[in-house]
Amino acid sequence: MTGLAIGIEDVRAAAARLEGVAHRTPVLTSATADAMTGARLFFKPENLQRMGAFKFRGAYNALAKLKAEPRPPRGVVAFSSGNHAQAVALAGRLLGLETVIVMPSDAPLIKRQATEGYGGEVVAYDRYTEDREAIGRKIAEERGLVLIPPFDHADVMAGQGTAALELLQDVMAMPDAGGLDLLFVCVGGGGLISGSAVVAAALQPGCRVIGVEPAAGDDVRRSLAAGEIVSIPTPQTIADGAQTAAPGRLTFPVIRALVDQVITVEDAALVEAMRFFAGRMKLVVEPTGCLAAAGAFSGAIDIHGQRVGVILSGGNVDLGRFAELIGQG
Repeated sequence: MTGLAIGIEDVRAAAARLEGVAHRTPVLTSATADAMTGARLFFKPENLQRMGAFKFRGAYNALAKLKAEPRPPRGVVAFSSGNHAQAVALAGRLLGLETVIVMPSDAPLIKRQATEGYGGEVVAYDRYTEDREAIGRKIAEERGLVLIPPFDHADVMAGQGTAALELLQDVMAMPDAGGLDLLFVCVGGGGLISGSAVVAAALQPGCRVIGVEPAAGDDVRRSLAAGEIVSIPTPQTIADGAQTAAPGRLTFPVIRALVDQVITVEDAALVEAMRFFAGRMKLVVEPTGCLAAAGAFSGAIDIHGQRVGVILSGGNVDLGRFAELIGQG
């Protein structure tokens, strides 16, 4: 792990900053899911996290470190399709920092409204024709703000890893569980899976980490096959939180070193998983939040007889859109 952007000590430090601020989301099980897969599944429902997604962990960790500096900045600028936007806005409000969010004009309305509700100033852009990073850098320079990207940032990565840290700790503490054999994690830009892989390698080296991407947005799988970062056109998928064109400069080396495999699932599988969580576990999970579960349910990886962790990354979806999707078929 030498030379990687983060280590387990960074994740533990992030956990200390988040203690008493972020929710320690529960570990949930489902007899139906176990019967369906022939495995023992342990779900980490980050849709129950503050602002509805794991992103709060990384955003708060990064902003809290900035706030603790001898001369903290007056605020930050971020770019996001929605969940990082809300996370930064909420963290900024809690820490007394100004927040400006560069957000795609077609982002789910519920995410934009929540971002503004948390006090974030939203600057809209066209995700298919404009460069959000360039817009963010320009605003940061003009206003004297610090740019906090959604995944390619060591403090963000470390904060996201605390979700897996809690999951592994809680499962390992169960008298009859014995830890995890497999951990399924969604993959967008790689912040969550890189933090999760660092945790798994340190706490349970025998646990295989499996990343799951939307089939239309397999930039990480292609990058791993090529041995270098590969960029693709903005993916057309209902998993709006995973519409990244390429893995990060910091996240990709961690993924390459510590993630065992990356698989893909079709959008239809995300809808089926959304329907399962709503009907069987009474959980509202957004399409991106279902990536890891859809991968575990898909049969692409043999999980029979295994102990399997699954991170449900978020639940921020317009209710009309949610009803439309789960009502299909």
